[in-house]
Amino acid sequence: MKKQIAIGLLAALCASPAYAALKPGDTAPDFTLPGSLGGKDFTFTLKDALKKGPVVVYFYPSAYTGGCDLEAHTFAEEAAKFDAAGATILGVSADNMQRLHQFSADPNFCAGKFPIASDESTKVAKSYDLAVGAAREGAKDVRGQEIGHAFIERVTYVIGKNGKILATLSSKADGLSPDQHVAKSLEIVTASK
Repeated sequence: MKKQIAIGLLAALCASPAYAALKPGDTAPDFTLPGSLGGKDFTFTLKDALKKGPVVVYFYPSAYTGGCDLEAHTFAEEAAKFDAAGATILGVSADNMQRLHQFSADPNFCAGKFPIASDESTKVAKSYDLAVGAAREGAKDVRGQEIGHAFIERVTYVIGKNGKILATLSSKADGLSPDQHVAKSLEIVTASK
């Protein structure tokens, strides 16, 4: 019986993702990614954004999917409050630039209020110790279009001006809904002002 329990625990450990999101106090890895702001090309560099104040980097699975749509829409609705707190918002997914240009300009989602970036290789997500799921064959977005890319786990990092992570918000670990990521990150940047 003990042997079966030990084998079961070992199997569970092996099946667990190899990634665990970075924690508060960790230094946020610097990165530069191509992105879109209002449907136009945009290059985001974390180091440059931090010169202006705190940065909220939220990783999401895919544009035009339920939770991601809600999160982008809520960030757009609250963008002025983040601006007032001196904070920059950036959404990151493995979506290609064509999808991001559409999503970024869409008035129902990002509405041109903040940039989103493409991490197609998922190197940035992995540098933040995030789990990345393989592309799901036949997965379609809410428009019926095939997604065809990897899925990055939904985690939001609030990064202080000094480059240290102030908070890590996770749907999986914390049970936060996508719109709660927005409310919590706004609360944190406002308090750090």
